[in-house]
Amino acid sequence: MGRKNRSLPVLEKIEVINIVAEGKAIAKVDNKVIFITQVIPGDIVDVQVIKKRTSFMEAVPIKFHKYSDLRVDAFCEHFGVCGGCKWQNLPYPEQLKYKHQQVIDNLERIAKVELPAIDQILPSEKTIFYRNKLEYTFSNKRWLTKDEISTEDTLDRNNALGFHVPKIWDKIVNINTCYLQKEPSNAIRLEVKKYADENKLSYFDIRKQEGFLRNLIIRTSTTNELMLIVVFFYNDQKMIESLLSHISEKFPEITSLMYIVNSKSNDSITDQEVILFKGKDHFFEQMEDLRFKIGPKSFYQTNSEQAYNLYCKTREFADFSGNEIVYDLYTGTGTIANFIAKNAKKVIGIEYIPEAIEDAKVNSEINQITNTEFFAGDMKDILTADFIKSHGSPDIIITDPPRAGMHIDVIEAILMANPKKIVYVSCNPATQARDINLLDSNYKVTKVQPVDMFPHTYHVENIVLLEHR
Repeated sequence: MGRKNRSLPVLEKIEVINIVAEGKAIAKVDNKVIFITQVIPGDIVDVQVIKKRTSFMEAVPIKFHKYSDLRVDAFCEHFGVCGGCKWQNLPYPEQLKYKHQQVIDNLERIAKVELPAIDQILPSEKTIFYRNKLEYTFSNKRWLTKDEISTEDTLDRNNALGFHVPKIWDKIVNINTCYLQKEPSNAIRLEVKKYADENKLSYFDIRKQEGFLRNLIIRTSTTNELMLIVVFFYNDQKMIESLLSHISEKFPEITSLMYIVNSKSNDSITDQEVILFKGKDHFFEQMEDLRFKIGPKSFYQTNSEQAYNLYCKTREFADFSGNEIVYDLYTGTGTIANFIAKNAKKVIGIEYIPEAIEDAKVNSEINQITNTEFFAGDMKDILTADFIKSHGSPDIIITDPPRAGMHIDVIEAILMANPKKIVYVSCNPATQARDINLLDSNYKVTKVQPVDMFPHTYHVENIVLLEHR
């Protein structure tokens, strides 16, 4: 291993020239691309190469000769260590510029189709405290920064409550202040940790699969309701009730206080029982005149205010007349389906997760929406010729798939269904572009609208309208 490391060079005075897909900063040396972390365009740095391939290298900065004129100070003390908000050192208008270009690059390079003029990206009104959900992890292995290691002070190497270190699965950054979720999110997390430390509650050890405290999930709403879910590794009723009673007394504004005992090897709670300790087992989100019931496992866009703008633009692209049959693929809890139901004749929502479909039905009932139908199952198995014959041929298909995009069988089913319009909402412009290429034989891209849902990250949502040729 030592001989291999010595073969990787240090490159001096490299100028960072651009940001490309997935937020990677790049430089070029001898026509070879170098991907560099923690830098922005305009920085001039010495870098240590950590991976060398025929067509590219990966490197980390070891010395800055000149900082970019674009660079701004990060507002979070955990910047560069925590895995989130990696673009804090880049002004927000510049972030938007690179996200907009990312959409263009993917559509041109991967979709390879004729494109209209692409609308300017919709910025997020809030650039901090915009998330409605955060999940923290307890760990008895706290990540120590280089500055902490170099100090002569005695260090507490144990007990962290925060976020994972990028690419290191068993270490957690202990978070003091997070700028992603409004208060009392930080206050609750800090109080939980204070109580746990004072009462010597054990933190989870992911390697040994032992320890009491495992995860902390905080959900907030635009209706000022607050949900807290504490996940324990094993059931100790006395300790559970003591902790939750303490938090309930400290934060009477919590409207839903719940817990889970998860003794599995992974953190997923989708198959776990959620136990109500105090308050309600849900809260409501509001969007226009609609109310959406949110439970501990319910999916809801994590930037509530910007989700509304996303759905408004989706509705605008569809340009309903009121007589359409609409298929909403990957409907989730039916947020889009219910949002556009009053504009259409009938909306059919399809989703893989049965629990999400039940939430979608409940949301229709709550809002007295009678022209929606929801079906659970694998998209490629449900969306068949018989299904379409039974429920009506779609005039418009809205699709909002996961990051992996649509299965080829789903694309073939869409082509078979032959709608007049497809509104494709995506959190991954690269897979969206791949799918658009496969639809290009029958559909032409007529509108494109990037939307920034996650400031200070490289992630970008994109809406594309495809119309039948």
